[in-house]
Amino acid sequence: MQCLIIAAGRGSRLAHRFPLKPLAPVAGTPLIERVMALAAGQGIREFVIVGGYRCTELETFVPQAAARLGVTATVLDNAEWRRENGYSVLAARDAIRGGFVMLMADHLFDGRLLGAVLDAAVGGDQVALAVDARVAAHPHIDLDDVTKVLVRDGRIVEIGKCLAAYNGFDTGIFRCTPALFAALEESVRRGDGSLSGGIRVLAARGDALALDSGGRFWIDVDDERALKLAEAHVAGGAPRF
Repeated sequence: MQCLIIAAGRGSRLAHRFPLKPLAPVAGTPLIERVMALAAGQGIREFVIVGGYRCTELETFVPQAAARLGVTATVLDNAEWRRENGYSVLAARDAIRGGFVMLMADHLFDGRLLGAVLDAAVGGDQVALAVDARVAAHPHIDLDDVTKVLVRDGRIVEIGKCLAAYNGFDTGIFRCTPALFAALEESVRRGDGSLSGGIRVLAARGDALALDSGGRFWIDVDDERALKLAEAHVAGGAPRF
């Protein structure tokens, strides 16, 4: 199974320290290499990485990281990286052959969480997202930034950053089929180029599954606080959230 990693954005909230967030070090190892290593630890051997902002730096770094991990990796340059993140997913369409895992370059997680997603039963036209149901007093969520999810009977009903009613958080760990690309194209035609827009198209058909994260660790490394929490977790000093 291939692994698609979205790494196109600028990462403005950490830009004062790290010009390119996917290469920001977490306890000495760049974020994107940590994500690749976590996936490789679950048996993934082929990566497709979509860059955008300062993509030439990723094109230089990623082959080195892939060689260290004993995997293969292709870097694609999304010229439309300033647009919504669904365009970065669509940029990988021709490089994806079938079912795939999709991760975010700035999300770290417990490898067992990805393992559970890989083991999940996902139908031919479905997409599954690992959802964290701990919406009350979560230890490290930024409520103004996190993507929220409303789940009913194991299926996603609604997804977005501004939901008033929700019972889960988007972990950024997806098990996908090529149906996602068609759904994104439909969402773009409706004027919404976000990844969440594509998931909403699938949700309307009952084809967006929610997989319980089981309380396993994950974090969106989006600002200084999250970076410190991630480094503490890597060092073994953070609580197992």
